[in-house]
Amino acid sequence: MGFASAFALVKIAFLEFFDTLFTFCKYNLNTYWSYIFCRNKGKNVYLRKNITVDYHILYFTQNLQFTIHNSMKIYTKTGDKGQTSLIGGTRVFKSDLRIDTYGTVDELNSYIGLIRDQPINEKRKDLLKEIQDRLFTIGSSLASDPEQSKKKIPDLLETDITLLEEEMDKIDLIVPEMRFFILPGGHQSISFAHIARTVCRRAERLSIALAQETYVNELVIKYLNRLSDYLFTLCRMMHHELNIEEIAWKPRF
Repeated sequence: MGFASAFALVKIAFLEFFDTLFTFCKYNLNTYWSYIFCRNKGKNVYLRKNITVDYHILYFTQNLQFTIHNSMKIYTKTGDKGQTSLIGGTRVFKSDLRIDTYGTVDELNSYIGLIRDQPINEKRKDLLKEIQDRLFTIGSSLASDPEQSKKKIPDLLETDITLLEEEMDKIDLIVPEMRFFILPGGHQSISFAHIARTVCRRAERLSIALAQETYVNELVIKYLNRLSDYLFTLCRMMHHELNIEEIAWKPRF
């Protein structure tokens, strides 16, 4: 295949896809170098640069299949003065409310990974992985400057929220009716889930605060609200499965 034909195919078929792909690389996009190459007769031919992406080089092989090579360094030094880039290129301080918001979603995602790694949740691994995927979607949405970014951002759907509701309905049929306020604890796995629940509530509060200043997809707030409910319900389910009594709050008057 000649270079001209390869270039045309790459431009038409892959450059738009790359604009979507790079949003998955990292929320905190603070690097402005990347190179896309098309392999033509064993040589890497330069096509395009200055695409906002972190430490990824994208190569197109001779048959136009692609692979990602993480050969660039993680550290970029572009944030050493306390600023970072949103999707769209806008530079903001790392103390910005938007950064705090999607950083908290990232924190939540890490705790979901911790919950997913608990033996008690072996049969829920796929669901928890799905939740992590959706949190990454939320992170990419929150990391975008709504006034600057023209990049296609992964979708958050109403069905994602419905999935959480259906899972909670299943659990409600199993666990006993709640007759008192429950204190976090009883088992390490349960405590991890309670921490995730409180981080989720914080992410929700920050998202609401951000929505008072600029555009935030309403499904982001709705999903976080429902996710915190699911995490509480999951704690109750783990109590049931581990045969550990829930700890009742006993108010002192």
